[in-house]
Amino acid sequence: MLFRELLTSELHSQRADFQRFSATQSSDLKAYLEKLQKLVQTPSGKVWEDLRDTDDTGALPSAELDMAQSFSFSFAEKWQNHEEARRWAFLILQNRTTFAADGSQLYAEKETSLPVAAIQIGWFENPHDENQGYEKNAKFSVLSPEKLLSQDEPVIPETKVGQLRFEAEVEKVEEFLQKKSGWQARGERMPLAFYDGTLLLSTPHPKTGLQISFTNKLVELARFSIAAKVPLVGFVDRSYARDLLSLLDNFETGANSGERTLYDATILHAETSNFPQVLKFWGDRTCFCYSKRRGLNAFIDAESDKSIVGFTYLQTTSDSAPARLDIPSWVYEAGLLDEVLDVVRAECVIGLGYPYALETADQTAVITMRDREVFLGALQDFAAREKLNFSVSRKSASKGRRR
Repeated sequence: MLFRELLTSELHSQRADFQRFSATQSSDLKAYLEKLQKLVQTPSGKVWEDLRDTDDTGALPSAELDMAQSFSFSFAEKWQNHEEARRWAFLILQNRTTFAADGSQLYAEKETSLPVAAIQIGWFENPHDENQGYEKNAKFSVLSPEKLLSQDEPVIPETKVGQLRFEAEVEKVEEFLQKKSGWQARGERMPLAFYDGTLLLSTPHPKTGLQISFTNKLVELARFSIAAKVPLVGFVDRSYARDLLSLLDNFETGANSGERTLYDATILHAETSNFPQVLKFWGDRTCFCYSKRRGLNAFIDAESDKSIVGFTYLQTTSDSAPARLDIPSWVYEAGLLDEVLDVVRAECVIGLGYPYALETADQTAVITMRDREVFLGALQDFAAREKLNFSVSRKSASKGRRR
């Protein structure tokens, strides 16, 4: 039980700490927005020339920086109501296939005598064609003790479950990318695949074999998109990345506290008296940037010396921080970025601020507490029937049978 008077007293005792942090954050925000203003006035080629050899630049701006006279690009469409927005979204999505996959996992540790787990991958493929039905489906896999305990390096079984779920999600997206390869030759509208999360996963140094495998799998996914020429978006609804801040710190040193008081998304949506909001209205987005974050050398293309994945921030709600979209760089280089972003916007109109395809995949993949109890009950029945030296706690098995 939380005692309200104790909470109030504790907050009051730490008032000075909160005030100091808030003051530092405000000062840092002003410093970063000043740096951003100077960056916009600098040719992108000079930024690359000055910073491309810096170890942790975070990001490097594309040539879009030279076109906009601003770090942001305004969304041209304006609507009077949501009905008009939905009509626009319908035109963008009509006869265009969008896809999303998501996963959930179940790990039974305390309830069972041996580690057993399950993963469920849900996906949603929508051709937006009245003559074709959509596909909403899931695949359920049981992970046996042997699969969880046999590995090249010591890994906690629950971590292994997460790895296998992650790999299955990625492979499902790769299936779609391969399936839609050749869409141009078939005269189809550009398809789009959504991945739920960042394509640029950072891990601490030194990296373990498991961490390297996560990074390599995302590199593989980006290369699938390149080979198939099918656009892909890694959608991060609430991003805590600091790539733009790293770029600004390297572009002009000093002037801020050096503390981690802000994130990219914070400065892009902040309102101040001295600077206009970078992303002010729904649908606005930032200049496309190439990733240049430390530890992501696996994403660097040897021929061009550029990352095969970049990002942009997109304002998908009117009152919250923008979403981050990780996008393979070839999409920008092929001139498909604006079309991709319109598809994301349209999905967010239907999903009320979040891509409808991702929302549906998530609902399809989810494993509930009731599902967990059913799983444990079935597991106990299976162990008894097969005369296995394996047990499930009586309470869990009983709950599952009653469901």
